[in-house]
Amino acid sequence: MQSPLFAYNDQQTQERWSLQNPQMLRVALEGHDDILARKGTMVAYQGLVEFDAEFQSRGQARARAHTGEGVDLMRCHGQGTVYLANLAQRIHVMDVEQEGLTVDSSYVLAMDSSLHHEVIAVDSLYGISGSGKYQLNITGRGRVALMTSGAPLLMRVTPDTYVNCDADAIVAWSTGLRVQMQAQTHSSGVFRRRGNTGEGWELSFMGNGFALVQPSELLPPQNAAIGSGLGAQYGVGQQGARGQNQGNVWS
Repeated sequence: MQSPLFAYNDQQTQERWSLQNPQMLRVALEGHDDILARKGTMVAYQGLVEFDAEFQSRGQARARAHTGEGVDLMRCHGQGTVYLANLAQRIHVMDVEQEGLTVDSSYVLAMDSSLHHEVIAVDSLYGISGSGKYQLNITGRGRVALMTSGAPLLMRVTPDTYVNCDADAIVAWSTGLRVQMQAQTHSSGVFRRRGNTGEGWELSFMGNGFALVQPSELLPPQNAAIGSGLGAQYGVGQQGARGQNQGNVWS
């Protein structure tokens, strides 16, 4: 049998974490190095590998219920190779060092089980309850696989160069950065500005580190109905993107 499909065969490597292709992660397990993966993202595996639901502590369950932030994980353990993917999104493997990584849980595909993760709140000038207010903080030493819709942009943050990112497009950033959520104009014009331009809430980063942005936003397509009232018009609260689009492919 012959076919161009045979060009997509298994990529042999000595690396424990590697990319089979830009949209598929390959992780080798040796029996003592479990990984935590987003539920339902296993597309194939080889060897003696088992998948179990990951236990959530009471604190994690309360944080998830209160903030809506968090990720449903499964534990992958055994000896073999696991292939993970989610909606053909691009995958990026990052090493988490002592500085930590803060990430929107919507973009987490997998992580080493040795890493610790908890929900944190982002400082807000206006008490915003929409996208970006709560994030997942990952600390320890290990690797994490992130997903983006398209090729991302990595922006360096220095004391001389601070970075502002749309709260709906930001994927992750260095935990050590000082972060503030704000509007792109002063408080008296917040709602008017967002209603007229489609731009509004942003995260401002200061310090030393990086911010990772994807070329896609959580908001639904332009002119799509996302609810009713002022909240829907301005994209905030339960009428905003996060409140009305829990099942959205990118949220």
